[in-house]
Amino acid sequence: MKDQARTANNYKKYMCVICGFIYDEATGRPEDGLAPGTLWKDVAETWRCPDCGASKDDFELLTV
Repeated sequence: MKDQARTANNYKKYMCVICGFIYDEATGRPEDGLAPGTLWKDVAETWRCPDCGASKDDFELLTV
């Protein structure tokens, strides 16, 4: 179940350190079956970067 108290400002973004692709929890990745609001912890460990094929381990949290 998704945290209903989250707003667009509470979602996080993760960047692939190999190619720079950004996974945004707020928008998800519908073309990969990840609905908007899908948290990074809920993305399957087998998911791969759509741009370069890197594993989920090759992503880092973006901080501002």
